[in-house]
Amino acid sequence: MNKTIETLKNHRSVRKFTNEPLTDHQIKEIIESAQCASTSSNVMAYTIIGVTDSALKQNLYEISGHKHVKTSAHLLLFCADLHRIHQLEENPDENPDYQNNLESTEQFMVSVIDATLASQNAAIAAESMGLGICYLGSLRNNIRKFNDLLHLPQHVIPLFGLAIGYPDHQPDIKPRLPMEAIYHENTYRPFEDQKSYIQKYDETITDYYASRSSNNRIDTWTNQMKRKFAIPTRMEVSSFVQEKNMNRK
Repeated sequence: MNKTIETLKNHRSVRKFTNEPLTDHQIKEIIESAQCASTSSNVMAYTIIGVTDSALKQNLYEISGHKHVKTSAHLLLFCADLHRIHQLEENPDENPDYQNNLESTEQFMVSVIDATLASQNAAIAAESMGLGICYLGSLRNNIRKFNDLLHLPQHVIPLFGLAIGYPDHQPDIKPRLPMEAIYHENTYRPFEDQKSYIQKYDETITDYYASRSSNNRIDTWTNQMKRKFAIPTRMEVSSFVQEKNMNRK
């Protein structure tokens, strides 16, 4: 196993960090690594915002509810960004094809995928330095406030945060679904063919929750997913995205 694969397989979400700051060089390396991610047609339809202002961190913490928004050494916010592309056309309102293409579901997907690929490069770069990371989708708990705090223009959507720092704990690695449930060859296999692997995973995750070093509980993945999707969550995101003139066509 090479060092890159070892780093990938050693991933865990870190939520407690020491007070040691990151150096400017580390931040630069992480951002430049993010920029090296694949991007559709070289559009680079994303923006990364580093948060250093304590008042802004406090406001973001109030949205998220997770302390590592404030306590991580560095917080990165990833945005899907088609504003740059919009501004390149001097008269977009007079070019309906340009406008319609920019505001299509396809380009919305491109921007979200570009941002996500960049963020994962950043995460791997950070972990390769011995740092810990944690993604923060919880910042979408109030996506409009998230947006307003960053003063984002039209055609830019805040997606999630990435908390980075030196770990102050060593969480257990959470097991994943068996490969056979995720990897299908040539065609999508019926759910019935996946059920035995999901049942096996339920047993694995039950043992994990019961024996891990903190926050023990009795649970299965199946029950966890049923609870999660039984409660509508962040339903306002859809209308917000369209208000930002994205995913409209």
